Amino acid sequence: MSVTKAETEKTLLQIVEAMAAGAPEDGYTLRETFDHLDESAFGAGLFLLALPCCIPFLYGVPQIVSLPMMALAGQMALGHEQPWLPDALGNRRIDRKGLTAMAEGGRKWLGWIETFSKPRLTTITGPKSERLIGVLLCIFCASILVPLPMTNTVPGFAVALAAFGLINRDGFLVVIGCLLGLTWVSSLLVLGPTAVLAAIHFGKDWLTGLLGS
Repeated sequence: MSVTKAETEKTLLQIVEAMAAGAPEDGYTLRETFDHLDESAFGAGLFLLALPCCIPFLYGVPQIVSLPMMALAGQMALGHEQPWLPDALGNRRIDRKGLTAMAEGGRKWLGWIETFSKPRLTTITGPKSERLIGVLLCIFCASILVPLPMTNTVPGFAVALAAFGLINRDGFLVVIGCLLGLTWVSSLLVLGPTAVLAAIHFGKDWLTGLLGS
């Protein structure tokens, strides 16, 4: 699958909705899903993967995408120019039911973002800032692994807002996303520092081994 002219004229949420409508019953792998997007954009990939994490009480899909999210954020932090997923992650599959839930939930919870976002505070979205943003997003993604109720929703929103800000060069959205994520992680450290630190440590070791292979 490749990005067509019609697809490039659609917004990200419209692309997800079109994917869900045309998906086979067993859905697509993450790599096939990424083929619908601009593969050179970390923001597009992170926004797509963050969508199911934003949806309250959606289980299964957030667990599929949390580690790939960490992989992309980790690559941003390392200064990579293009996103890449190893086979162990790229072959993970989201079925049609999961894609439909992503599309419907994304439109319900984040539809407003398409009209709200615009280029501003563009220095924050520049290449020099991306590495720091990648570090923060990696921590937010790691917090999704914490085995506590509703741990995916708030960091999912944080990643989605920051990622969409990167796509549209909207530094304001990036700041809001990062502040939301930092507030969430800070609250988790107060309520359960052992669980959060264990999740971050696990994610760091896993990503180090994966990206080094």
